[in-house]
Amino acid sequence: MKTIILASTIGLTLSVGIAQAQEKTLTISVYAFAQDEFKELVYTPFEQKCGCKLVVETGNSVERLAKMEANKANPVVDLAIVSMADALAAARGGLIEKIDPAKVPNIDKLYDIAKDPNGDGMSVGVNLYATSIVYRTDKMKIDSWGDLLKSDIAEHIAFPNVTTNQGPPALYMLGKAIGKDTPDLAGAIDALGAKKDDIVTFYVKSSQLVQLMQQEEIWAAPIGRFSWAPFTKLDLPLAWATPKEGQTGGMNVLVVPKGTKNEDLALQFMNFWLSTDIQKALADRLVDSPTNKEVKVSEAVANNITYGEETVKSLKLIPSAAALDNRDKWLSEWNAKVGQ
Repeated sequence: MKTIILASTIGLTLSVGIAQAQEKTLTISVYAFAQDEFKELVYTPFEQKCGCKLVVETGNSVERLAKMEANKANPVVDLAIVSMADALAAARGGLIEKIDPAKVPNIDKLYDIAKDPNGDGMSVGVNLYATSIVYRTDKMKIDSWGDLLKSDIAEHIAFPNVTTNQGPPALYMLGKAIGKDTPDLAGAIDALGAKKDDIVTFYVKSSQLVQLMQQEEIWAAPIGRFSWAPFTKLDLPLAWATPKEGQTGGMNVLVVPKGTKNEDLALQFMNFWLSTDIQKALADRLVDSPTNKEVKVSEAVANNITYGEETVKSLKLIPSAAALDNRDKWLSEWNAKVGQ
């Protein structure tokens, strides 16, 4: 009888242990970009460290935010990576929690711009990118964002459509250059509209720019730094502009959905993702530009990512509130003045 009871007790203990292990699951919501690399460099190492299982859901921002909203009462995601503006939208909608910095000590290692991007304590910057102008040095010189409007330059450029990630930032800096940097971007869009017949194309996909440059249909274009590497492989004299107004760009941030039952584990993973080793691994593979200022990379890597304190300090990011409150205005103004 004692043997039976002992066996039953052991069986029950094992069952409980297995159940608890099965319950230690972290569901994350991410962009579909470079998931093989993320699995190798981030997800699997964390699973091995925490003894837990990561469930990865991918999709664009609109889809993933809509899912968070639909499951607001009973969250199905424990951690999400979104843009700064989307993080503010989630905060306004009561969808995310404040982050306890004491539980994420690696926040102290980040550039100041990434520690609390929206100033509400609800997001932490995990990667960033600069936006500037790639141009042919044998054909033109770019010292200002305003140079894109010069007649002898405008007829050789591709400019990002306002519906793209690069469109609003490029317009934002163009507005600064011409002294019309209101949040509605109206001055910049108006100035661009006056040159619309000169501009080669208003691009939607940055992937098309390399071919246009190679075929010499364009000599310049505003791009994100993550698109720079393919241009360096062209047998052309190309440079990354450092306009006097500075560079712009964007930042992706980590957020924790309100009401998640795995908040502590989510914060552990956040801290892991922000660590120097993990951020360096992602940078070395050209997957992400680090927000951790302790990351050191080779010159070859640095030339292909957004890297270094000086570069980060030069970034003029569109404030999230301005982006959220003016998106509809940007589109209507663009349609009226540019029409593409």
